[in-house]
Amino acid sequence: MLNTSARLLRLLTLLESRREWSGAQLAERLEISGRTVRNDITRLRALGYPVEAAPGVAGGYRLASGAAMPPLLLEDDEAVAVAVALRSSAGGGVSGIEETSVRALVKLEQVFPARLRHRVNALQAYTVAVTPSGSGPTVEPKVLATIAAACRDHEVMQVDYKKFDGTESVRSVEPYRLVHLGRRWYLVAWDRGRNAWRTFRLDRMQPRHPTGPHFNPRELPAEDIAAYVMRSVRSAPAKYESRITVRAAAQVIAERVPREIVIEPIDDNNCTVHARSNSVEMLALYLGMLDADFTVAEPPELIARLNTLAERYSKAAGNVG
Repeated sequence: MLNTSARLLRLLTLLESRREWSGAQLAERLEISGRTVRNDITRLRALGYPVEAAPGVAGGYRLASGAAMPPLLLEDDEAVAVAVALRSSAGGGVSGIEETSVRALVKLEQVFPARLRHRVNALQAYTVAVTPSGSGPTVEPKVLATIAAACRDHEVMQVDYKKFDGTESVRSVEPYRLVHLGRRWYLVAWDRGRNAWRTFRLDRMQPRHPTGPHFNPRELPAEDIAAYVMRSVRSAPAKYESRITVRAAAQVIAERVPREIVIEPIDDNNCTVHARSNSVEMLALYLGMLDADFTVAEPPELIARLNTLAERYSKAAGNVG
């Protein structure tokens, strides 16, 4: 049997890993009696950990938020993952978090054992991050944390959501997974009002507080959630939909453009590119990535924009007096 100190650390690890435990569950995991569980909970409270207890059959213990941040117990793999994530976040993706990430990283690495510091350094040194060009939409850290917690705890959320066309609505959703694709964060959730799975962009979403009741988890809509989101993004409505004939092989063009762009081969040397966006400027940017001759069939707004850009680039190259 573990001694008291080791048992308290193990108990604290369990409380940090899940929202709520029953006394019987903790006793079984720690191989101790229910009375010992209660005594250990009292010891943790004396050390400043805000452990709450709910009475009754459905009751249990949970580690609540306190006045100050208590020490966290991280497994080796968890600590390495946190350190790498903090280093990476300095490059952006979540607005306003860069400086905070650096401060947190300094505190974490200060107490790292040498073996973990070496693992983090090696992983960072031999990992190449692909940073998307341009400044894409960002998500407030508080929003990301709130939604992630609701996913973890299976809590219904009321959110204000703005669609691509600017219309706003209040949605009641059961959140399941967060997915980061390129410059954007997405949430896979069950939309209770529409009784269907939906993929939401987080930069268009504002959660309402507090979160709602707990829900019973459903079977996810796909085994590969990242692929599911990719399909959803491709099928989502957009203000402009283009159709371009490109004089290059489909497999060649596929390596030059973002994955959400649909490419259909015509023959060995030609293909059709279907790109969607809410701005013709973004569609024009996609065309610049092709590095091949092309003909735009639609939309007319894109053709007009290309004529404007052609004149501008020609002047910049000194071809027009």
